[in-house]
Amino acid sequence: MAAAGAPVRVPVAVACRVLGFSTQGYYKWLKEPVCRRDLNDARVINKLVDLHEDDPTLGYRFLTDELEHEGTICSENRVYRLCSLAGIYASHAKKKGRAGKPGPPVHDDLLATTDEQGRIRHHFTAKAPNQVWLTDITEHRTREGKLYLCAVKDVFSNRIVGHSIDTRMKSSLAAAAIRNAIALRGPEATICHSDRGSQFRSRKVARLLKANGLQGSMGRVGSAGDNASMESFYSLLQKNVLSTRSWDTREELRHAIVYWIEAKYNRRRRQRALGKLTPVEFEMINQPAAAG
Repeated sequence: MAAAGAPVRVPVAVACRVLGFSTQGYYKWLKEPVCRRDLNDARVINKLVDLHEDDPTLGYRFLTDELEHEGTICSENRVYRLCSLAGIYASHAKKKGRAGKPGPPVHDDLLATTDEQGRIRHHFTAKAPNQVWLTDITEHRTREGKLYLCAVKDVFSNRIVGHSIDTRMKSSLAAAAIRNAIALRGPEATICHSDRGSQFRSRKVARLLKANGLQGSMGRVGSAGDNASMESFYSLLQKNVLSTRSWDTREELRHAIVYWIEAKYNRRRRQRALGKLTPVEFEMINQPAAAG
C-alpha cells in the first residue's frame, strides 16, 4: 500500500488506454517530443511569414503557389491551416466595397514642397537623366484574367526606362521593373518616387533600392497628384492601347503594351513639354552621354 501523500504510479499501458493513446505512440513521443510534422509545419510557417511580409495582398491560395515555386509542395488545405494558426491573412478588405488602407510609408516624400499657403506641391522636374524616377502599377482585364504593368519613368525626358508585366500584383513585379531600369541606366543616387502600395513598401524593393544606391520616396495616401506625371502616362496607355479593344489573352495584351511603350511612346510620340521631341530624341539632344 502506498504511503500517504506519495504519488500514485500508473502503468504506462493503463494510462495510455484511459487517455486513448497507443503505447507505441507514447514511447515514440518520449523519444522525439517534437514530431517531424510539427517541425515541418514550423518551417513552412516561417516561409509563409516571409512571403506574406513581402506581399501582404497574397491569400492562402496564392501563397500555396509561391511555396510551390520555391520548391515546397503543400496542399491548399494545409497552407490554410498554417495561415490560420499563424494569423496570416490577405490584406484585402473583408467587407465588400471598402478598399484596403495603405500602410505607413517606408520612405519620406522627397519631391514635396510647401507653398506660401502651406499647401504641399510636387514638381516633377529634373535637370539631367536619372535624377528622378517615378513608378506605379496599373491593371487591365483580358478574357483570361487581369494583367498588371509596373513602369518606371525618368522625369527628365518622360522616357519609360524600365517596365515589368505579370499576372499578379506582387512585390516582384515592382522589383523587376526597377531592376530593369537600373540595368539600362546605371543610376547613381536617383530618387525613385512611388505611392504607398504594399509592393513598393516591401522589403524586396527596399533592399533593391538600397543595394543600388537609389533613394526611395513616397507620396501621401489617396493623393493622385503626388504621382501625377506617372498617372498621365497611364492615361495615355489607357487611351492608346488598353481601351482600344477587348483583349482575349494576356499574351496578346502584353505584346501590345510592350510595342506601344518601346516603338511608339519612347521613340515616336512627340511631346510638347519636350519641345515637340520624343523622349529618346530629347535625351540625345540635351544629354548626348545619357545612358540607354
